[in-house]
Amino acid sequence: MAEAPEQIPGERSARGAGTDSSMGRPPLSIAESVGKGRTLRGDAWRRLRKNRLAVAGLVWVAIMVLLAVSADLWVPRYLGDPVDIDTTQAASQSLQPPSWDHLLGTDRMSRDIASRIIYGARASLLVGAVAVGIMLVIGLVMGAVAAYYGGIWDSIIMRAADIFLAFPYVLFAIVLVGVMGGGSPTNVFLAIGLLGWPGIARIFRGSVLAVRENEYVDAARAMGASTPRILFRHIMPNAIAPLVVYATMSIGVAILAEAALSFLGMGVQPPAPSWGGMLSEARGYLFTAPWLMVYPGIGILTTVLAFVLLGDGLRDALDVRKKE
Repeated sequence: MAEAPEQIPGERSARGAGTDSSMGRPPLSIAESVGKGRTLRGDAWRRLRKNRLAVAGLVWVAIMVLLAVSADLWVPRYLGDPVDIDTTQAASQSLQPPSWDHLLGTDRMSRDIASRIIYGARASLLVGAVAVGIMLVIGLVMGAVAAYYGGIWDSIIMRAADIFLAFPYVLFAIVLVGVMGGGSPTNVFLAIGLLGWPGIARIFRGSVLAVRENEYVDAARAMGASTPRILFRHIMPNAIAPLVVYATMSIGVAILAEAALSFLGMGVQPPAPSWGGMLSEARGYLFTAPWLMVYPGIGILTTVLAFVLLGDGLRDALDVRKKE
């Protein structure tokens, strides 16, 4: 048996300069290798897409946002005005059940239920987004200050959060709206947002306490970086991931709070459409015209459930400990 020829040093590198020795292909360049690399964001998106319930929630939220944003372009023309009353047909079209002319029926003022539900979605989503934005601004600042400085600041902020959490949420919101002078949209935004910051502050405080012990924070401090720079540049961006999940679910909670306030007459005021206000108007027609209560209730249920499912999916997707 013939012996294999002895390999000359450097021969392999000369022969394989333009090919991959294992596959016979040219080796990947650095740019191609980086492009094929996996990122945390890409892994999170892949895990989210595999969660069917989360994807269903995301699709439903996207549909509701699209309907609410585009309502002015087509709803008044094809479904009818959600506020104005046609006096010429008010008697004949009042409390009509679902039909081809009115897919979800009409209310006692002959207004189309589908039209009012779509515009009510706009009010609910707007309240949810703005209120959660207010929660995030207050909660992030409070949580960061409590965790970074500690001591007396931590005690004061956390005891203030305990006081807010001790009161029933909706009851406290009613009192706050009443003190601010009625149920205007601005007052509803502020009431829900001001009452929701303690949960965000607590979560963010725990996240900041874990992040501030990392070596890059000590390095920034040793290099003379100011406290605001350390907080906003190094700590907060790396501690905010858990709040993405909490904020998503909080939008559903804010929608429920707005519906409760409107149901009690402290939220969006008639004749402006809102899901809670539509439920309040339907109380006297539960058996004679059940569609007045069923469809707004379905709107609240499905939208809040969609945000909960999406938040639950984001929690799993953003968990770096999970494997593909």
